[in-house]
Amino acid sequence: MRLLRLPRERVHSLATISDLPRPSSQSPDAMIEGARLRLNGWQRAAVAVGSAAGALLDPRRADLIAALGETTGKPAFERVLERMKRSPEGRLTSDASLSLSLSLSQAVLLERPRVISSNVGHAWDLPANTFGAAYARFMGSRNFSPDDRPPVRFMETEELAYVAMRAREVHDFWHTLFDLPTNLIGESALKVIEFEQMLLPMCLLSVVGGTARFSGKQRALFYQHYFPWAIRAGMRCTDLISIYYEQHFHEDLQDVRRRWGIIPAPAPPS
Repeated sequence: MRLLRLPRERVHSLATISDLPRPSSQSPDAMIEGARLRLNGWQRAAVAVGSAAGALLDPRRADLIAALGETTGKPAFERVLERMKRSPEGRLTSDASLSLSLSLSQAVLLERPRVISSNVGHAWDLPANTFGAAYARFMGSRNFSPDDRPPVRFMETEELAYVAMRAREVHDFWHTLFDLPTNLIGESALKVIEFEQMLLPMCLLSVVGGTARFSGKQRALFYQHYFPWAIRAGMRCTDLISIYYEQHFHEDLQDVRRRWGIIPAPAPPS
């Protein structure tokens, strides 16, 4: 769910990676260094309730979903931050025995990589079998831009703001890895995995709100087919939030799936 799209005239028949629409450029700090607001307890509750109500009425409102995630997710983001600090992928280490294995895991929290067009545009030029090329196909075939994410507004510290932004920005990497569509069923299934990974209340609320909008046929398909898979997939995979995905763009998609314990989504029953 996004606020923006690339120009419609760029949507066309896609034959190769090089044909896919490429993202435009945006400042790396634009979505973190914007106007962040400090809220007291009552204000935070009011924003959370208003955002939840608005998002239920219109699930396409990415800004409301983002606000709901920030105002209800501080304890979860704090836990994620501490986990990232302990993770080899999330921090630098002075342990020489780990230096080789960490050569492609350059300290997410220290470098604070951003998933924006100026940083990921090279994915459009990678070989078709790579993770980066799969991400480019996912984005380009849907006319998505990595710069579409709303800014972080309600996190109190720079570290928490970055963690919230990172969680928001790796969403499309997870779509690519799990091979999930961006329809209501696919988004709800991914929210189940995100909840297992980060325990964000917003993810659980999104599943409840999303499934409430399902038709009877969609609800049966989700709970009989996708929900059990999502529970299993979220429990089996590694700690996904700590991975420095951009350093793995050049690697084979199937290789990174195996390494990270990713179970791709099952095909819909015929």
